[in-house]
Amino acid sequence: MPKSKRNRPVTLSKTKKKGREHKENVVNSIRDAVEKYDSVYVFSFENMRNLKFKEFRERLKSSSRFFLGSNKVMQVALGRSVADEIRSGLHKISKLLRGDSGLCFTSLPKEEIQRLFDEYEDYDFARTGSTATETVELKEGPLDHFTHEMEPFLRKQGMPVRLNKGVVELVSDFVVCEEGKPLSPESARILRLLGIKMATFKLHLICRWSSEDFEVYKEGLEDSDVESS
Repeated sequence: MPKSKRNRPVTLSKTKKKGREHKENVVNSIRDAVEKYDSVYVFSFENMRNLKFKEFRERLKSSSRFFLGSNKVMQVALGRSVADEIRSGLHKISKLLRGDSGLCFTSLPKEEIQRLFDEYEDYDFARTGSTATETVELKEGPLDHFTHEMEPFLRKQGMPVRLNKGVVELVSDFVVCEEGKPLSPESARILRLLGIKMATFKLHLICRWSSEDFEVYKEGLEDSDVESS
């Protein structure tokens, strides 16, 4: 096996000491993981939910390790070119660390990792700015699922409501959100009250590296995104 380059000193950006030490710790931890695990994956995520991700990570903690954070720091740890990569081919992984992404180091077979990632998804309430996945419209009339104490709050969210003999009532039809449009803070709050979940927390495998091979999974990645060397 070629001599490991993981101990090569790295110069990180000039920051406060605590920030620099944290980055150096991340770099060292990633380089340790390269030596410890059989393969490394880049994955992307949508609608990240920290608690749900923690649960997913806990399921794999005996065989895998995950890293989320600064893509630049993770790229530095792996090496961003053939000249500074710590193992042959790892610079290809670095090039695909973009946007909302992370690293998964594992000793599990690739078929098992692909199955776990493909099967995992969790539904949650959408946040402000998320794109509505459907149009939600409430019709004029009583809103039996809201108590009378909620009437002032609903009015503050822009809903045309009133109390009629202690029952919250819509005085006209009201569109909470429209499919394909971003959710306002008010829309997100109303959807939560209605119990309507529009966000799906999902993980997507982008690519895989091992000492034997390198694979790109994510469709739409051009050849120019990865050096052939």
